Amino acid sequence: MIAKIGRGSSLYGALAYNYQKLEKESAQILFTQKIIQSPDCNYSLEQLSRSFELHLLANRKTEKPILHISLNPDPKDNVSDTDFENMAQDYMRQMGYGNQPFVVFKHTDIDRTHIHIVSVCVDADGRKISDKFEKRRSMAACRTLEKQYGLISAVEKKQEAHNPAFKPVDYKAGDIKSQMASILSYLPKYYQFQTFGAYNAVLSLFNITAQEVIGEYNGIPKQGLVYFALNKQEEKASSPFKASLFGKSAGYLQLQSQCSHNRIKLKDSPVKESVKEKIQSVIRTASNESEFRKKLMEERISIVVRRNAGGRIYGITFIDHKSRSVWNGSELAKNLSANTFNDWWNNNNNKKPENPIHKSSFSQKDAMMKTETSQLPNTPDFLIKENMPHTYEQNSFDVLGALLLQAQAEDYEEKLFDSRMKRKIKRRRL
Repeated sequence: MIAKIGRGSSLYGALAYNYQKLEKESAQILFTQKIIQSPDCNYSLEQLSRSFELHLLANRKTEKPILHISLNPDPKDNVSDTDFENMAQDYMRQMGYGNQPFVVFKHTDIDRTHIHIVSVCVDADGRKISDKFEKRRSMAACRTLEKQYGLISAVEKKQEAHNPAFKPVDYKAGDIKSQMASILSYLPKYYQFQTFGAYNAVLSLFNITAQEVIGEYNGIPKQGLVYFALNKQEEKASSPFKASLFGKSAGYLQLQSQCSHNRIKLKDSPVKESVKEKIQSVIRTASNESEFRKKLMEERISIVVRRNAGGRIYGITFIDHKSRSVWNGSELAKNLSANTFNDWWNNNNNKKPENPIHKSSFSQKDAMMKTETSQLPNTPDFLIKENMPHTYEQNSFDVLGALLLQAQAEDYEEKLFDSRMKRKIKRRRL
């Protein structure tokens, strides 16, 4: 089990975050302590807020007196409501908040059922309750609760290499924004792409596409991105979502900067030679497209093929999950361009791409010994117009799961809320 402790200055914000999920029926109140009771056993937001008033009025000088704690068992743990209630009380007692007013919310809006506890860290006299060695004490409390309630240990657990952390977006399942957010907030940090097309190639594995938006506001040119969910036919199946909904990492400027950084970082990279050799080796043993794809995945390389309405291949992108690098075929080698594969697969001539021998300044062995963190020289600018619709063939995504396990079952709304709690609230000037 993992515990997350947040502190803030807005009681209303902490309660409203949970209460909104209560109204959407994706949360419920499991337990309350020293909270004002109502005759019908229902709790309003105002009623919950009043329960903490005396402590907050007595507060002497603590700037962030609001506690917002989440307890997160492993997704495989089957925890009853009674156990959740007892775990919350045990945890608060071990952390020194056993006598505080608090309310426990159970969240069921993501695959990982978990609880949130809203309380205050100042006692009835307004003194702050000590938070010395808080992280250490919290970890010890979690280990104790794991043993007491038979939970999977967060320390001892070894995540399975073939258990995917992400699932492709399913537009029919609802809550598309949350599905997309868990992917968009992490992918840009993990994969090295140098063009907008390469970025979209990775997104296509998860049924997502990005589109540039260009406009003007008060005479000032504006550029940005919007995201769409895709259906099985690679068609847009959702309303557009602004990049700002998913954080800076998914925004136009950040991605532009990242592409520029990657072009410098990956220039003359030994990774290029290594990926190219793997692909050409697979070409020598594969007899058709299906076999080619299968053998590439064994090398942990995904392929995204772009075809027009007539079936002609006009673009091909290779995604090497080992080095987390993304390559257009023509950037790797002339014999790996889209036209070459179109001749092989579409023109019924069974002509495989030729495999010319290139002299290199370093051997393949030397390349494999060097750090696999670079890419291509002289790549075009970020949002290069490729004059092509975002229609991508779906590919296997299982391999990505092993590389992005840290984000498993991430609640993006919770992540945004935690960030807001950490900010110092600025008073508005009248």
